[in-house]
Amino acid sequence: MEGGRRISVSPRPCRGRRVLAKKRARGGGVDGLVNSVKKLQRREISSRRDRAFGMSDAQERFRNIRLQEEYDTHDPKGYCSMVLPFLRKRSKIIEIVAAHDTVFALAQSGVCAAFSRETNRRICFLNVSPDEVIRSLFYNKNNDSLITVSVYASDNFSSLKCRSTRIEYIRRGKPDSGFALFESESLKWPGFVEFDDVNGKVLTYSAQDSIYKVFDLKNYTMLYSISDKHVQEIKISPGIMLLIFTKGSSHVPLKILSIEDGTVLKSFNHLLHRNKKVDFIEQFNEKLLVKQENENLQILDVRNFELTEVSRTEFMTPSAFIFLYENQLFLTFRNRTVAVWNFRGELVTSFEDHLLWHPDCNTNNIYITSDQDLIISYCKADSDDPLSEGTAGSINISNILTGKCLAKIRTSNNFPMEKECGCRDHFCGSSCAWKKQTHASRIRSTVAEALEDITALFYDEERNEIYTGNRHGLVHVWSN
Repeated sequence: MEGGRRISVSPRPCRGRRVLAKKRARGGGVDGLVNSVKKLQRREISSRRDRAFGMSDAQERFRNIRLQEEYDTHDPKGYCSMVLPFLRKRSKIIEIVAAHDTVFALAQSGVCAAFSRETNRRICFLNVSPDEVIRSLFYNKNNDSLITVSVYASDNFSSLKCRSTRIEYIRRGKPDSGFALFESESLKWPGFVEFDDVNGKVLTYSAQDSIYKVFDLKNYTMLYSISDKHVQEIKISPGIMLLIFTKGSSHVPLKILSIEDGTVLKSFNHLLHRNKKVDFIEQFNEKLLVKQENENLQILDVRNFELTEVSRTEFMTPSAFIFLYENQLFLTFRNRTVAVWNFRGELVTSFEDHLLWHPDCNTNNIYITSDQDLIISYCKADSDDPLSEGTAGSINISNILTGKCLAKIRTSNNFPMEKECGCRDHFCGSSCAWKKQTHASRIRSTVAEALEDITALFYDEERNEIYTGNRHGLVHVWSN
């Protein structure tokens, strides 16, 4: 969608990505290299009779979570001294992925490190070439592997390169045991690769010849291609793809294809208001959402073309969506707030005490649980929290269906770990008296510091642990 990042939800505990090939930033920096479209978790919302107990259980699960460990992605001595200069600089964490007791943390510089939750040590760096800048990560549960998407200095950072490495090899400290993917594709800007875990597919776009290709995520074989220079965008939903073509003066041509074989299921034109910018077009199963600037939201059922309109004063253009496929609901994010809507255009839920920290809806800081009943977000701290500081936020766990805040990780409900020396230096060394506290020898940050400027968040549902990353390149483990 225009003006924001498109978000959908995948049915498994891993995240989908659309990664765009970008032009090299002037001056050789990498701040402009990261532009990922997030696909957060999607699974069926349960209709179990014990749902009330489940909410109570959720509160109990998160009640005693505390800061337990700290990992550092920055190690100029441990990493090759021959790498690019900006790879040796400390930078913020932009993505965290966990699989099989292994935590992967990607820094904005392009360095990616793997850590073991069993030994609480760094296993290895995933950069296998001195000039490799990793842009994004994707855990492929189909073959238990991690896919890295990278650009290289030798290629002037202009083309995306994908590599698949089995988790077991990474756990052995052998990140170079992977193999390249999609080598036949030219993924130069504005080309992209999108990993769709909902349908088990990979979508690539070669801008050089204007060809989209669909691959099987299980074995990476190509299934079919779409060659049409008039296709402006492709949106993916369970079982189908929406092709959006170059719009005319008063309409936009659309096609709905089967995701499995590319068969055209429906082709039609959707009427538009003349001379009005299209804010977004989104596909949700049989529902098409269309919003133009300063116009009502249109919800079109493509089966019978029944049209529902929602007043522009009630539904204002959000910065992002999360679709809850099985429950026929969707989340919207706007001005730090989250809301739940149905496809009759009705507001279902507004969240209490859930003001997001980042105004641009940084979806790295949002996690939807596999049952789609909880949302975990990095939020602004309570103004009435006596121990909260202006730069420290909180990690809020809320019920998606009721909007109730069930639990919160904040400075006032974590055991005190303030440095007795009063030092505000995050890297002050071993002389600080606070390090004398039990089990804290690896933790250099206080709780308040760990809750400052969180830039990435991931929840491991099997271990019941939350992993957060911050602007210093540190990863913190919050666990019972």
